[in-house]
Amino acid sequence: MSTATQSLRPLMDRVRRQWRISPMPEFFGWWGSELRGLLPSRWRGWFGRGADWHVLEHVDAHWLLRRVGQAEALARWSDQDDAREQQIAFAAALKQVDREDLRVALLLPGASALRRTLSLPLAARVNLEQVVGFEMDRQTPFQIAQVYYGVRELAVAAPAGRLKVELVAVTRSTLDPLLVALRSPGIAIDAVDLAEGAGRLGVNLLPPEQRPRHTRPRLRLNLTLALASVVLLFLVLAQWLHNREAALTQMQTEVDSMRGDALQVASLRAQLQDNAGAAGFLAQRKKNSVGMLSLLREATQRLPDSTWLERFSVDNTGQIGLQGQATQAAKLLDALKDSPLITHAGFQGSIQPDPTTGKERFYLNARMPEPKTAAAKPASGTSTSTRNEP
Repeated sequence: MSTATQSLRPLMDRVRRQWRISPMPEFFGWWGSELRGLLPSRWRGWFGRGADWHVLEHVDAHWLLRRVGQAEALARWSDQDDAREQQIAFAAALKQVDREDLRVALLLPGASALRRTLSLPLAARVNLEQVVGFEMDRQTPFQIAQVYYGVRELAVAAPAGRLKVELVAVTRSTLDPLLVALRSPGIAIDAVDLAEGAGRLGVNLLPPEQRPRHTRPRLRLNLTLALASVVLLFLVLAQWLHNREAALTQMQTEVDSMRGDALQVASLRAQLQDNAGAAGFLAQRKKNSVGMLSLLREATQRLPDSTWLERFSVDNTGQIGLQGQATQAAKLLDALKDSPLITHAGFQGSIQPDPTTGKERFYLNARMPEPKTAAAKPASGTSTSTRNEP
């Protein structure tokens, strides 16, 4: 074992003690049992594996091997049997047990141990065995080097700030011969405890340095698989989030593209409506307006043949200008008086004679008729009635 591992062992032992005295093992045990109860009966055995405790008892020069909580013996051999026969009997009884889960405890009769109930401060809970070891010579007739001992906390009422513990001690002279007898056939012991009915009291009298260290490949594999499962779960969640973000980005791009198309369609629709309105307006204006040819024809038909025009103009406001010469310019107003296309005729300035032609020079202003507008529709629900006068 490396120096680093040896230096970490006290810390690990302290962590294990803190874990054992905490309520977490009891909680996880209850939680696990509740979860196993929800599983089908065929599956419960797969999730119920763990430390499989078996106990050895030495009775009348014979060894008895049985499972904890069961009275019937799985194997029996005598002290007179050689080590090979004892090893064969032990192995045959446990051939169906997983070696990784196998735990063996040596049970001693209750009369072979000294048991004392102690009241200690709560601060001693962190390291009960060390604290009780300091009190060994005061609480028992033995020195600490003469006994193997264990301590367990009692679930009984105690004064405020204190806890009740039970000290269990057995002399080395009682236990050492049994440990030597078990080492001969190569039987490893994980704990030394006292018998209580068909089970155990719940202490371990075996010193920590004599307890075997179990390597648990399956536990390491399970922890590795659990860690891999957690990592894969995070990867799956990250991939899921990435896919959601990618899908959201794609949808946002499609929405932006569709919004641009919609804006373009709306712009084209508005442009089409504007063009249609403008075309309709122009068509209506053209329909309601008087053409130049009609004006020229009207002027030609109504003006006397002796009149000739030097200038004929029409501006955007419908203003008509006629400039020319006529034999009798004053009669031009009478000629245009009833014209439907040239209205409001009147002279601008005075009529002056032209000495060259002998005619009268004039400048006449007129207007085109206003464009016709659609008659307003009568309001809904109203009617037009004609009242006959008597």
